[in-house]
This record gives sequence, C-alpha cells and structure tokens, in this order.
Amino acid sequence: MKRDARYIFVTGGVVSSLGKGIVAASLGKLLQSRGYNVTIQKFDPYINVDPGTLNPYEHGECYVAEDGHEADLDLGHYERFLDIRTSKDNNITSGRIYQNVILRERRGDFLGKTVQVVPHITDEIKRNVKRLGLTGKYDFVITEIGGTVGDIESLPFLESVRQLKWELEDKCMVVHLTYVPFIKAAGEVKTKPTQHSVKQLQEEGIQPDMLVLRTEMILDEDILNKVALFCNVPKRAVVQSYDVPSIYEVPLVLQEQSADEVLLRKFGLEVGEKPEMEEWRAFIDKMKQATEEIHIGLVGKYVELHDAYKSIDESLQQSAIYNGRKLKLHHIQSEYLTDENVASALGDVDGVIIAPGFGARGTEGKLAAIKYARENNLPTFGICLGMQMMVVEAARNVLGITDANSSEMEPNTPNPVIDLMDEQKSVINLGGTMRLGAYECHLKPGSKVAEAYGHLDIYERHRHRYEFNSKYEERFEDAGYMLTGKNPDSGLVEVVERPDLDWFIGVQFHPEYSSTLLHPHPLFMSFMRAAIAHSNK
Repeated sequence: MKRDARYIFVTGGVVSSLGKGIVAASLGKLLQSRGYNVTIQKFDPYINVDPGTLNPYEHGECYVAEDGHEADLDLGHYERFLDIRTSKDNNITSGRIYQNVILRERRGDFLGKTVQVVPHITDEIKRNVKRLGLTGKYDFVITEIGGTVGDIESLPFLESVRQLKWELEDKCMVVHLTYVPFIKAAGEVKTKPTQHSVKQLQEEGIQPDMLVLRTEMILDEDILNKVALFCNVPKRAVVQSYDVPSIYEVPLVLQEQSADEVLLRKFGLEVGEKPEMEEWRAFIDKMKQATEEIHIGLVGKYVELHDAYKSIDESLQQSAIYNGRKLKLHHIQSEYLTDENVASALGDVDGVIIAPGFGARGTEGKLAAIKYARENNLPTFGICLGMQMMVVEAARNVLGITDANSSEMEPNTPNPVIDLMDEQKSVINLGGTMRLGAYECHLKPGSKVAEAYGHLDIYERHRHRYEFNSKYEERFEDAGYMLTGKNPDSGLVEVVERPDLDWFIGVQFHPEYSSTLLHPHPLFMSFMRAAIAHSNK
C-alpha cells in the first residue's frame, strides 16, 4: 500500500547541542509505536559533502549507513531508537546540495539562467526533503535541521522549510526546540531566550506549531502558559524535555505530555489509545534495576571527546543493561599508555575495547593494552583499527616478527602484517573512497564469533582502507590464532580470535553501528557476558 507522507521539521534555537536528534528520534518512536511507518533525515548546514573527512574533534563520530554513506552521528540515534536502517537519503549537507546544483549548471540544465540560492538551492533542498516521502513507504518523514535559528549557513534550509510549509499545507508542521536556562543566582528560569528564538524563526516566515523546551528541571504550568502566550503556540503544544538519567527515557517523558497526540491532531489524524510501549519500558526498568557495576575499559585516542565513540558507548550500555549490569566505562587515553603503566590502567577493568581510528598517534599504547589483556586473559574486543593492532601485537610478541607493523603507521615496514587494500592503492581523493558500507562475511563453524551470532553468514558495515595481509595467514594460524571470518568474494580476513583465551576477538567491521535498543548486537552481548564472567572469578 502506498502511503501518503506527512512532514515534520525539527529546528533548534538559543544554543546548539540541545538534543534535536534525540527529540526527533523520540517523536518518531512515539509515532512508530502507534503503528505508523516513520523515517528521519538530518540536514546539516556545513559545506563538507559528508562528515567522512571531518576530524572527531570537530564533529564527533562519523556514522556509516549500510549503503556506505558516511553520515552525521544523529543517524545512529535514529537507527537505535527506531530500529530502522538509514541511507544517503537520510543525511544531506549544504556541500552536497551545492555540489548537485553546480553539477547541473555545468551540464547546462538551467539553460543559461543565473543560478541563485532562491530558487535553485532551495528547490534542491526541497527535492531532497521530499525524496523519502515520495517513495510511498512512510507515513511520516521527520527532518532535523542542523544548527540553530540565526546561523547564516542555516538560512537556505529555513527558507526551504517556509516554502514547504506553504506548499504542503496541512501535511507539514514545525517543531522548535529551545533552551530555558535556570539562573542560579536569581533562583528562577528565564523564558526570554525562547521568546527571542521563536521571534527569529517568525522573522524567517515560520510559525512553529509545537515547542519543546529543553530544561534542567521540570517547569511549572505558569512558565508553560507564559511561553505559549508570547510565542503564539497553543498551550497543549508546549512540552518540555527535562534532564533524565538516560536519553532512552526521553520518549516516555514526551509521551507523558501527550506530544504524539499534538502531532496527530495537527495532521487531523485519529488519536486513539495511548500505546503501552512494553518492550521500551521493560528496557528502562532493567536499566533502573541494574545496580551491580561492570567495569569496561575503552582504549582510544579520542576518549576525552563526548561523542567520538558514541555508537560503541551506546552498544556497551545496551548490552550491560540486558545482562543485568550497570556500565562503568573507563576512558583510557592510548597516547599515554605504556608497558610500564598499563597494569594500573587496566588492572581493575573486567573487559577492554580497543577502539577504531586512523593514524599512528596512540597505536603503541593500544599495543601495550592488547599485550597486557592477552597475557592476563582479559576479555578483549578489537574493532577495525583495534583488530589491526591485535594482529600487529600478535606478530611482534607471539610470532616473533619484532619489526611487524601496519603500512598505515610505517609505510616502509619490512613486515606489513596490515597492508593497504589493493583497490585503495590508486586512490587519490580521501572523501568517500574507503571500503564503506555493509559486506557479507562467512564465519568458521565452532568459533566463538559464530557462537555469538548463532549463524555463519553475517552482514556488517565497514570503514577502512587497510586489511589483514593474507601472506601471513598460515603463520598466524600456526601460532594459535584463528581467522574465523572472511569475505566470501574477496577473501578479506574480517575476524581474528584466540580460541585458547576466554574472549579475545578482533573484527575489521563496525558492529556498533548495528546495535539498537530493542536488538542489542550479539557480539557486544557475548563480550559483556565474558566480562561479567571475568568479574565473577
């Protein structure tokens, strides 16, 4: 059955990092729980064509969709909340919009006309907004507009929203998220920033249909009434998103305030009974009941950044809760890790994650962590570069190839146990040219990784240029390592493990991208069980 899509735009004001992505995903979850098909997309105003070449210090984690598109980390929230799979159509940047328009101009598509922001850029934005809705698969398309109202770079997107609100009439609405600060010295909250934010939005020709007030504490009715009055928004359409222990509680907070009912009434749809959301609430209950801590060490060079390993953090959180434990995550800076201090850094953890990444900085510290974990039978999970470092550590300290390295770290190494993939050797442009997206992998029967998955053929997402050097396969197997996962077409080694240890597995792919709240990833679940068993010894 072809569905007639309705469009919800989520904008933000006052300050960035309010959590538009979480609010968008939460509203989507509430609509999904009522039986609607929902998808979410993110429009980012920066000029980069995609986030693939952005430094984590600038942007946090780069998320990879199954089709290989390198995307904003909010797509991870969308997938984890809604249990859906996104694609390149779910994340559009200004760079991609301008690139498309310029390519069309070069082809002569505009017949010599002057190309302008209005209408050419705005038309391209609108075309991308409606692309998912025109597939006929979705009842609702939620579009998050990156940045805050008032940003120069956001203006073409807001103008496009204004036009769409006029063109789509009753099939379009705008949700505006703003910050209501608490002034400690005065002992009161202030609504003026919200009023100014809404006024800026109105100056762009957009009247919000719903306000979500981001606040550190629960606001009283007088505040909500005041905001409704001064912002021309119905009282029932002013809801608040106050601080909660977990982002996964936000949908329940919004449901308690009937936010989903406001959306449905706006579109003239039947409200019906409030969904129970039993599985979601069961997870929240498990989270609240989990009191016994499980200590996991995350070894990486970006650990001081809040969002650099966001998907790994959330995957660990989910698997800990489903195993009845409260996650205590120790962020361990690999750059400062050595053979001399590694015991003090990892001595109190029950399992260790060797994080992904690029470049040589911090890799020697990762090697020290892997050596300690291997010698002390500490459950160890290496992801992408983490798996490659497990291979280098094994080559140096088990196989006796003391000068072994990755050619990424040392291009002239005489023993490149990790080497550049053949198809990467002629690549010049860095953006969007890695091995990206989901690929098939066949697992070896009887292996720990096959036991974790429960089947032998898996499909996981990749983001790398370097691979296990197949010239060394026999030497690794002779030394007690098992190469338990390979791509059936290329023969690329994707999983390495030590069967004689309790849990010592490295994977070339990124399982964290596939873990969702209702379906935690089997590898993270298996790793967490091993860490709990280690803590019980």
